[in-house]
Amino acid sequence: MPESPPAPNVLRYLPVIVIALVALLGVILLRDELTFDALARHRETLLAFRDAHYVWAALAFMLTYCLLVTFSLPGATVATLTGGFLFGLFPGALFNIAAAGTGAVLLFLAARWGPGDRLAAKFDSSTGRVARLKAGLDRNQWEMLFLMRLLPVVPFFLANLIPAFVGVPLHRFAVTTYLGILPGAAIYTSVGAGLGAVFESGDTPDLGLIFEPRVLLPIVGLSALAILPILLRTLRSKKEV
Repeated sequence: MPESPPAPNVLRYLPVIVIALVALLGVILLRDELTFDALARHRETLLAFRDAHYVWAALAFMLTYCLLVTFSLPGATVATLTGGFLFGLFPGALFNIAAAGTGAVLLFLAARWGPGDRLAAKFDSSTGRVARLKAGLDRNQWEMLFLMRLLPVVPFFLANLIPAFVGVPLHRFAVTTYLGILPGAAIYTSVGAGLGAVFESGDTPDLGLIFEPRVLLPIVGLSALAILPILLRTLRSKKEV
């Protein structure tokens, strides 16, 4: 009598299930708490705690930000602003990059440990157009990963999940994440560092700063440098054909 195929290990999917449930609850319960208005209301309490317990404040902030990213909860932009508001451009930018990058890596690992490995194996064994697409992604992994971070086209949580589903190695994901989010984190941290004056005047921060030419052009330049190797490889392969 032939043996039946082994049942899938449900425990492998447990981290992804927990993350999805927490994300859903977060959207429902925390959407009014992780906002700029909430930061404005609690700013004096946060500043007092920072002044009294700087190290604990920094650790608590980074842990909270890391969990926001890991569980794909709303409020990552507000968290980045908070890092600048509480800790300044430096070390606020370092705290933001460390927290967001670590949260992204944890989400990536959870996704890869669950459905990611199975999906990656299916991609590797595929044929035809899917195989050609996977081969193209594999040839340009570094560049594509950097582009996903530099250009705000792919939502941050998807940029953490997609690489896990196509078999990207952990070290490539981690390096491109920590380095790729650096420009955006520095910009929004600098905005957060100026929130004191914004709160005093009763205004709201200008988050459209990233689209100003003086800010956008360097990011576009970095993106062009990431695309250039892809174009060169494509042209070289056409010449060889």
